Amino acid sequence: MLLSADQFASLTRLVGAAHVRTGADLAALDPGIDPHNYRADVLLQPGSTAEVAAVLAYCNRHRIAVVPHGGRTGLSGGAATVAGQVALSLARLNQIDSFDARSRVAIVGAGVTLGALAARAALDGLAPGIDLGARDSATVGGMVSTNAGGVAAFRHGTMRERVLGLEAVLADGRVLGELGQVRKRNEGLAVERLLIGAEGTLGVITRVALALVPADGPVATALVALDGLEAAAALCDRAQAVPAATPTAIEVMSGNHAAAVCRALALDDFASLAAAPYLVLLELSSASAAAAEAALVDLLGAAVEGGLVLDAAVAQNESQRHTMWRVREDWAIDRERPGGLWYDISVPLSLLPAYVAELRDRLARHDPALGLVLIGHLADGNLHVTVNAATPITPRYEEIAPLVTDGLAAVGGSFSAEHGIGLEKKATLARLAGAPKQDLMRGLKALYDPRGILNPGKVIPG
Repeated sequence: MLLSADQFASLTRLVGAAHVRTGADLAALDPGIDPHNYRADVLLQPGSTAEVAAVLAYCNRHRIAVVPHGGRTGLSGGAATVAGQVALSLARLNQIDSFDARSRVAIVGAGVTLGALAARAALDGLAPGIDLGARDSATVGGMVSTNAGGVAAFRHGTMRERVLGLEAVLADGRVLGELGQVRKRNEGLAVERLLIGAEGTLGVITRVALALVPADGPVATALVALDGLEAAAALCDRAQAVPAATPTAIEVMSGNHAAAVCRALALDDFASLAAAPYLVLLELSSASAAAAEAALVDLLGAAVEGGLVLDAAVAQNESQRHTMWRVREDWAIDRERPGGLWYDISVPLSLLPAYVAELRDRLARHDPALGLVLIGHLADGNLHVTVNAATPITPRYEEIAPLVTDGLAAVGGSFSAEHGIGLEKKATLARLAGAPKQDLMRGLKALYDPRGILNPGKVIPG
């Protein structure tokens, strides 16, 4: 432990001994996605904004690094810690402070999970307007800090569009209270919005005011086989033009991803679909289950007749729907070929087929042994790209990254779509972001956190 005994004792007094974990107790906890999340000297679990403020004020005075933690589901190393640091969990800030169904606004603590918010909203026929696979673990504070996207972003935007206002504690312990609950709010510079997507480098988010949306009606779900991304994009267009239903999910995956899941989970019923080059998981919502299924069947029938779709299976019950989502969300390919490299990019949908074709060519020229696996949110052009090989290639991340990411900005895309920069993409940011942006990011860090105690080494270049 690099913290002194006096520092440890002082921090313990601020949150109470029952809410401190260190040593063997800390090592026994589940670190989440990243095994480095609990390498800190101590985990503190404050129970209020005031306690967060007291911890940050103390750490700022003593120049102790603080790494905020949400649900620990981040995929870019944004919550990773090292010895000498304090991991600051917001898990106890898990109350829904207010819920205004008429205004469609909820004010929630940073530790509220997406699943808990969705369950509360459903009681009034509403929804958070965002959804992702880690819904039962991911917290609102963490999702705002990483500007999470997910399945519904093509309809309702990322977390940046869902946030109406927020409360955060700055590095020196001051509380920034900007919990506005209206969309129209022009009160000078929106300084609080810089914390959205900052991954805890500028302040620690403690409460959030979120805009809600009407809950979707019953859905009909299909797994659709296609011969290429051009056909997938065309199906996406048709799905969004269906007059009698609303698309709630348009997810794409390469056939090798689906085939790996079918092998791993013995999903023989979908093995023939997984033999296609690409699959789309398509979901439509309507006023009734019958109307949703009729709209989906009509859409797919016309697509098959027109040669756009090779084959399709429509879920006949909730169990089949759940299985189709497992095909999309399971990561069997990583178990088959561990040590692969994962990239999170976005491309305008019209350019997506050409980008993937060029990416395949670049990888083949660079090293024919490299494999490519794709899954993503088709309607907003967000792809999660896995590059792997028969043996682990983990050390080759920076070597291969330019093949995946360089050139995206020129076509209006992004090398970091929805999972943040963290540690993983810092080198790519330094390579691709222009000097003015990097200078401004460093300047903002110095302004919000002059002693550099908040999540040091993450996101900010240099």
